[in-house]
Amino acid sequence: MNSAETYKVVQDLQEYMEQYLYKSITLKELATWVGYSPWHMSRIFKEVTGKTPFDYLRALRLTKAALLLRDKETKIIDVALDFVFDSHEGFTRAFSKEFGVSPHKYSKTTPPIQLFLPSKVYNTYKMLHKEERIMRDENKTKSVFVQVIERPARKVLLKRGFKAEDYWAYCEEVGCDIWAVLSSVKEALYEPIGMWLPKHLIRPGTSLYVQGVEVPLTYANTIPEGYELLELPPCSMMVFQGEPYEDEIFSEAIGEVWEHINRFHPQTYGYEWDSEAAPRFQLAPMGYRGYIEARPVKKVIK
Repeated sequence: MNSAETYKVVQDLQEYMEQYLYKSITLKELATWVGYSPWHMSRIFKEVTGKTPFDYLRALRLTKAALLLRDKETKIIDVALDFVFDSHEGFTRAFSKEFGVSPHKYSKTTPPIQLFLPSKVYNTYKMLHKEERIMRDENKTKSVFVQVIERPARKVLLKRGFKAEDYWAYCEEVGCDIWAVLSSVKEALYEPIGMWLPKHLIRPGTSLYVQGVEVPLTYANTIPEGYELLELPPCSMMVFQGEPYEDEIFSEAIGEVWEHINRFHPQTYGYEWDSEAAPRFQLAPMGYRGYIEARPVKKVIK
């Protein structure tokens, strides 16, 4: 079996687990689904994901349970049973071990926690291997939608790197699991973002590129170790959104939007760039919606 086939099998298992998350799943069922022996299936799954199938399934269920406790008023025993835990006590032990806080305390205070947000491994494999990419028609005209939005006064919960100027360098310095913590923040105004900080917000010895999530000025919940809270003034952001694209060619899609921005004249809209007003930011690349990036602007005074 080659690497592509291995990753495809593991992604099939990921999707099966998601489909039957609320039902009891046996090792034999998983093996039968992909046509391998339980031992061989378990081995390749752990090689690719770093977790055994049951450890992966438990972490996924606990994350879904945490989000339910965060967003809904529900009994812990009901959540435990929904996610195939035999008892309140067993669920509490597993939840506390996974997140470092009991489900009862979490449901009351909802501090940021390290969620388990696995990527689809076969999709990731295709992104990292050019020979798997779908070539685009170079002659096709590609559209970029532009609009101006207003951001209110707010705070941003972020984690700095050391020298990083882009996403890949940031992941090497800080790790790629920051998104899982940011996604757990109940008070988030918007989805998590990657940011290029303006010069006045960069401390000596810290990175240009960071990741964070914007929260209200009244945010008073836990600040995880290594994170910090910054206040941001109101600002105008010019948002650029490219066409939908195949996920495995996200780099090309980002590059196309960047080329458009570099040629773009905000004066067309009666604005000019205002790089020190706020962080330039990007949303997580998702092919179905196109790549989205925003840069701070201000109105041109005539």
